[in-house]
Amino acid sequence: MMPNDPLSQLRDIHLPQTGGFWPPAPGWWVLALALIAAVAILVWALRRRHLKNRWLRQARAELAILENSAAKEPQWFTQINGLLKRAARERYPHENPEALSGEQWASYLLRHLPNERIAQQPVVHALVNSVWQPHPTAEPAQAIEFARIWLEAQKC
Repeated sequence: MMPNDPLSQLRDIHLPQTGGFWPPAPGWWVLALALIAAVAILVWALRRRHLKNRWLRQARAELAILENSAAKEPQWFTQINGLLKRAARERYPHENPEALSGEQWASYLLRHLPNERIAQQPVVHALVNSVWQPHPTAEPAQAIEFARIWLEAQKC
C-alpha cells in the first residue's frame, strides 16, 4: 500500500438495499384504485347500454321471424305495424306513438327516420295503408327493409 496513492484509500460503493416489492408506494395504490374505478365505470356503462337496447334486439328477432313468414296479406302488415309501434313506444314512451294511425303514424315514422325520408315516403304510406286494404299495395320485402332501417335508426 502506497501512502501517496489517494485511489488506494477509496472504499467500494455500497448501495442501500431496496424496499422490495411489497408494500407498494402510495402512487401505485392510487393508480390501482383509479384503474379499478375506471373498469367499474366502463362495466356499468356497457351494462346500461346493453339493457337500454334490449328492446331493439327483441324487435330485430321478431322482424326476422316476420321476414320468414312474409305474405302480401293485411294481417302480415298489421304485425309489421304492431312491431314498429311497440318499438316506438319503447324508444319514445313520452310521445304516445301507439295511439297514432293512418297519416299521423306514417308521418311519425318518417319524422324519426334520420335520413332517406323522401325515398322512403311511398313505402311508408303503402305499409301503413296496407293494413286496411283487402289486397295490399305494399311489397313485403320493401316493408321489411324499411322496418330494418327504421329500427337501426332508433339505437340508443
